[in-house]
Amino acid sequence: MALELRPNCEYCDRDLPPHAEDARICTYECTFCARCVDQHLRNVCPNCGGGFQPRPIRPKTAWRPGLSLAQRPASTQRIALSYAHSDIIAFTERLSHIPPASR
Repeated sequence: MALELRPNCEYCDRDLPPHAEDARICTYECTFCARCVDQHLRNVCPNCGGGFQPRPIRPKTAWRPGLSLAQRPASTQRIALSYAHSDIIAFTERLSHIPPASR
């Protein structure tokens, strides 16, 4: 199953097209821009508490049959956080001192 490649940062709603090199995801594919991960979330996913990694970029060209952005397009459904920013701040402060591998 291919990654969903969500189209926006769930924190600031900035567009993150499939080729965005500053898109970050957690293990559940929650998607944020690098700026929000670094400046606001402190490498803590506000949904699951995990850390972030750079989101892979899906090839535009089908180097193997059926495996490209054209055959497996990115999602167009925008996602927004369901938590208030004050809740996110408290949550990330509680977890940010714990390395992601130890959370």
